[in-house]
Amino acid sequence: MTVQVQFERTTPLTEEQIAQYKEDGFIIIKGGCSDDLIHTFNAHIHAIRSSDEMPDWAKPKKGKEFIDDKDRFSVRLFNPHLHDGFSLQMMKLPIVRGSLAQLLGDEATGVQSMYFYKEPNSPGQAAHQDYYYIRNEPNTLTATWIAMEQVNEENGCLWVIPGSHKLGVLSHGAVKNLQEHEAWTDEVEDVDLSKEIPIIMDQGDILIFDSLLIHSSTRNRSNRWRRSYVCHYIRHDSKIEREDLKRKISLV
Repeated sequence: MTVQVQFERTTPLTEEQIAQYKEDGFIIIKGGCSDDLIHTFNAHIHAIRSSDEMPDWAKPKKGKEFIDDKDRFSVRLFNPHLHDGFSLQMMKLPIVRGSLAQLLGDEATGVQSMYFYKEPNSPGQAAHQDYYYIRNEPNTLTATWIAMEQVNEENGCLWVIPGSHKLGVLSHGAVKNLQEHEAWTDEVEDVDLSKEIPIIMDQGDILIFDSLLIHSSTRNRSNRWRRSYVCHYIRHDSKIEREDLKRKISLV
């Protein structure tokens, strides 16, 4: 007989944090992950990518094609939660589950995960809204961005426009600055990007942000990596349009 255990949901956010999220479209949970957890997860991912018998799901690829081994520690690890128990548990962190339920008004489900390396000199992503890439109805898409090491302007932190989630869905077009940003993405149009501010994070901090928040990242101008674990969630009653993201992961 299978026994189902229901874990009590925590409520980690204060009323002030919830109000700030509604106003700015993002919040940072300082020290949401312990140093021990961060170091262990980083080592776990490194072991997977450095293995002589790396599983196919973990091999670096562009599109559906595997690419050279030299990209083991540069190309992101896409949707590791579907194959790896540790990555799944990082998606289901109790502090994340509780925070999302408070912000969305009900249980969230995971739909996407990505482990980014962002090696030295690698470009950033132009200003965009996540909803542009992951459309859902009703729109409850929310991102968590865990700093797997210290993140600042030097190694390519995120930049956001506070309150821009209130602008609604905006049009996107071709990337303008190809020296700074990857060419394969799109860039939000008709927005004053001088209003962007940098998001400086310590290792273990968790950034949570709305899918309509305008955000970008810059080129890594340091001699160190800028690793992060990024997950996307929707409320359990929302529906994703993209076929590759339709599988919902319970956070219970």
